[in-house]
Amino acid sequence: MKEDLYISVVIPAYNEEKRIGSTLDGIIEYFGGKNKSMEIIVVDDGSTDETAKIVNEYAEKHSFIHLIKKEKNEGKALAVKDGVLSAKGEFILFSDADLSTPINELKSLMKPIREEKAGVSIASRAILGSKVETHQPFYREFMGKFFNRLVQFLALPGVFDTQCGFKLFTREAAQDIFPRMTVTNFSFDVEILAIARARDYHIAEVPVRWINSSETKLSILRDVPRMFMGILQVHMNLKSGRYLDKE
Repeated sequence: MKEDLYISVVIPAYNEEKRIGSTLDGIIEYFGGKNKSMEIIVVDDGSTDETAKIVNEYAEKHSFIHLIKKEKNEGKALAVKDGVLSAKGEFILFSDADLSTPINELKSLMKPIREEKAGVSIASRAILGSKVETHQPFYREFMGKFFNRLVQFLALPGVFDTQCGFKLFTREAAQDIFPRMTVTNFSFDVEILAIARARDYHIAEVPVRWINSSETKLSILRDVPRMFMGILQVHMNLKSGRYLDKE
C-alpha cells in the first residue's frame, strides 16, 4: 500500500453518464483534490452509454481517479467487490453513484473506525438522528421495512438499514470480508455485514442525511425475489459456518 494513500472511494456505475461527472466533482471538491490522501475507483459495470468515456476524461486530469471497465454487466455486487479488492487505501468506502448519501457524511462514518470502535461503519436512514430529506415512494419504503424485518430475523438482528449504499471498511476488514461473498444480487449488502459480524468485526450503524434518487436500477419484479432468496442463502451460510472458514 502506498504510504500516502489514506482512503479509497469505490463507485459502482452502470449507465451513469448523466450523473457520474457531478458525483466525481463532488468527491474531488470534498477532498480538495489532494491525490496524496485518496483515490477514486469507478467500476463501469458493462455500461452501454458514455460512462467510461466521461470517467476516462476525469482520469486524464486527475491521477487519483481510476477506471475498471467490465466488458459485460455482472451486477452491482461484483462491481463493488472488484473495486474494493483493487483498492489501496487504509480505509475503503463504497458509495452509490448518485451520492444519495452526500460524501460529507464520510466524516460521521469515519469516527467510530478512527476511534477503533468498529471495523465496518454503515450509513443508516432508519435510526435516531438520520435525516431523510427526499423519501422513496411509499410502496418502496414499505417493502424496505418488511425486508429489514426479514433480514433481522434471519441474518442480522439489531441492524436497521443494510441497504444504504454508503459503507466504510478498514482495509483489514475489507480484504477479509469481500473474498467470502457468495451472493451476487442486491442482497449482497446483507451478506457482507453478516460476514463481518461472523468474523468478529464490530459494525457501527451511523445516522446520515439521505436524499432519494428517482433513477434507481432496482427492479421490483426482477430483483426483489432474488433478494429474498439471497437472504435465505446468507441464513444457510451462517448456519453452516461457511463464513468462518479460512480462505
